Amino acid sequence: MRLLPIAALPVLIAACSGGDVNATGNQAAPTARTAQTASADGKPFRTEVIAQFAEPWAMTFIPGTGNALITEKKGVLKLWQPDGAVIDVAGVPKVAYGGQGGLGDVVLHPDFASNNLVYLSFVEAGEGSTSGAAVGRGKLVTDGNTARIDGFQVIWRQAPKVEGQGHYGHRMAFSPDGHLFITNGDRQKFDPAQDDAQTLGKIVRLTDSGAVPADNPYASEGGVKAQQWTKGHRNPLGLAFDAQGRLWSHEMGPAHGDELNLIVQGKNYGYPIVSNGNHYDGRDIPDHSTRPEFEAPKAYWDPAISPAGLMIYSGDMFPAWKGSAFIGGMNKPGLVRVELNGTEAQKADVFDLDGQRIREIEQGPDGAIYILEDGGRGSKGRLLKLTPAQ
Repeated sequence: MRLLPIAALPVLIAACSGGDVNATGNQAAPTARTAQTASADGKPFRTEVIAQFAEPWAMTFIPGTGNALITEKKGVLKLWQPDGAVIDVAGVPKVAYGGQGGLGDVVLHPDFASNNLVYLSFVEAGEGSTSGAAVGRGKLVTDGNTARIDGFQVIWRQAPKVEGQGHYGHRMAFSPDGHLFITNGDRQKFDPAQDDAQTLGKIVRLTDSGAVPADNPYASEGGVKAQQWTKGHRNPLGLAFDAQGRLWSHEMGPAHGDELNLIVQGKNYGYPIVSNGNHYDGRDIPDHSTRPEFEAPKAYWDPAISPAGLMIYSGDMFPAWKGSAFIGGMNKPGLVRVELNGTEAQKADVFDLDGQRIREIEQGPDGAIYILEDGGRGSKGRLLKLTPAQ
């Protein structure tokens, strides 16, 4: 269905530069790179509202078109076009909608230009009241004002399906060498994050067809452990490769202690044994510093920001931000910038975006930054386009 374009509404957003705390808890001073991005009045970008969606969760741009695929949590896939038109995409799998569950991430095959393969993550129902995340793929076919996913097939399932509707994770990213990485939350069950017989609380690595690569760290052990790349995660809701091919992920801490992690093959990130946050009932969790055998985060947030979406900027529109990581904040609404320097990370800026929860961040083909607001149940989340203020 072709919808009428939504008029763009320009909005200027003020920046709050250099006011966050760094990973050691000290006040972070504004950096030279931060100063270069700001205009005289302190506003480094202008924001246009270019569309609205119902509970949007993820987006990805289609090369050579300017179009983007956008998922809505209730189980709808949209094809957004720069002229403002929005098309419903048919052929999307049935989803188990509720709590944190529904239609999730969307990414393109590295060879999309030749095979048109689109990957979707979603939550599917199991026996009784159980559910679990899954990933499938199919070919995107567009014909005038219609679009569909042909031949959609599930290539991977979270194991096991459990009760509850939280912490599915199911963010995806393709590595430069064409492997598919998928995050798995602990499903609010804690211990599975350290259990090698489950994918829960892990980041898994697969081939583009869902098979186990022979060079995975535990490939020879078989079972779901063979899929495992790293473990000890709580609820990873951001996943991205930097220009050097390093994989970064962020995850929500329990009560505070949200993390940005450099993902290294075979490492254990410690949850629920260690965390820089505590249990919601106030019980203490030892900090990472007490157990050096676990991989510590490169940055963490206390108080929490509730991170969602992760993009590492590589465009030319904001040259001073090239190489920076951008994270959406839902608990502390806004856009968070983190400077990456090799294998290290330094928190830099927090930008208030009208006090809205941010679910997803993507770089457009023009180098602009595109942001999806969370929207929440029963409300609309705006698609925002950020361009330089001057």
